[in-house]
Amino acid sequence: MPKIIITFLITLLFTSLIHAGENFSEMSTQELIAIIGFVKDSETKKFDEELKQRIPSMSLDEKKKYEENLKKKKKN
Repeated sequence: MPKIIITFLITLLFTSLIHAGENFSEMSTQELIAIIGFVKDSETKKFDEELKQRIPSMSLDEKKKYEENLKKKKKN
């Protein structure tokens, strides 16, 4: 059951990315964190700016996941 939920959420995130285009402000913080490393180079600047604006209001869990995904991105 958890795998189905995770699959659904990932699908929802990528669908949101496709439809949101350059408007990252419409995405949730969790969605933004999940797509770190998958954003097109042409949209990276706007994506990074939106994430930086949200850092002060992130929960501890969001900050932890954010840092984990940044580390993964830097490895690639």
